[in-house]
Amino acid sequence: MSSPMGWGIAVVVMGGLLNGSFAAPTKRMSAWRWENTWLIFCLTGLVIIPWVFAGATVPHLGSVYQGSSWSTLLKVTLSGFGWGLGATLFGLGIDRVGMALGFAIILGITSSVGSLLPLAVLHSEQLLTRRGFALIAGTLVMVLGLVFLTIAGRRREREVAGVAQNAPRSGFALGLVICIFAGIFSAMLNFCFLFGDELKQRALAQGASVPMASNPIWSLAVSAGFLINAAYCAYLLNKNRTWHLFSLARAPAGCWFGGALMGLLWFGGIAVYGMGATSLGSLGGIIGWPVFMSMDIVTGFFWGAVTGEWKGASRRSFAFCWIGIGILLLAIYVVSKGSAA
Repeated sequence: MSSPMGWGIAVVVMGGLLNGSFAAPTKRMSAWRWENTWLIFCLTGLVIIPWVFAGATVPHLGSVYQGSSWSTLLKVTLSGFGWGLGATLFGLGIDRVGMALGFAIILGITSSVGSLLPLAVLHSEQLLTRRGFALIAGTLVMVLGLVFLTIAGRRREREVAGVAQNAPRSGFALGLVICIFAGIFSAMLNFCFLFGDELKQRALAQGASVPMASNPIWSLAVSAGFLINAAYCAYLLNKNRTWHLFSLARAPAGCWFGGALMGLLWFGGIAVYGMGATSLGSLGGIIGWPVFMSMDIVTGFFWGAVTGEWKGASRRSFAFCWIGIGILLLAIYVVSKGSAA
């Protein structure tokens, strides 16, 4: 593997490690409900940090947007809004089919759609090359890894919670459909990166460094996604009457810090992914996305084990888990090796 390609893949992997860790602080935020935590995360990770970071790293940020075509701005904004819808559907889907199955289905679809569809639409001539075959093969290997992780997760739920509590929930079929659409819409975050190349080029022209040139894309895209996430949080805060939890004296300052840390880890992972994908060349967003998603999944399973979610699971369940992780790492190797051609 060439040095630039290896460095780019390594940076994408680091982005996946950061992004996959963003939910870990929720384990220490029991004083708040989900909607309280998620709203603070959205404010910091989807609005405050992205715009501060973009303003600090891209000279004349306003000129970048003013000089860009309406077509590019609209594509990035709509893709970002679509990703925000996918994030909301994610929560609804896993509530119906369970965390293990929903997580695997959604991220598996997101990984495939976010890389293969842009390759087929934007670079169809690359489909039958060594790079295209490597991406297709790597995606198929990832699906196999997701199957093992799904089996491990389902077994763990039965062993920890008991078979009776793990019975299929009402509305399972609807939940499965929701998960499929969540995976499709969540992949649109990568579309933002691919469709926003004009913003990146204008940022470079204004003096931004190559690793930071994607920041105008992310700030616009995730802010569009913030709108639907915030609306859903507001709906839950009103429905559950949990606005008052923000002002309770017993709510520790750690909740506010934890919500902000979630935003920092999440957007930090996205920004680092953008740096790595940019260094991978014209197909960076297509090559890097499945690698990023795989590391996101692996990191999520790691934090689940560290925080005790796998306590009481059998050795067989652990075996399925580690086999799945090993297969995902193999998929990363296949994609990166083929892409180096």
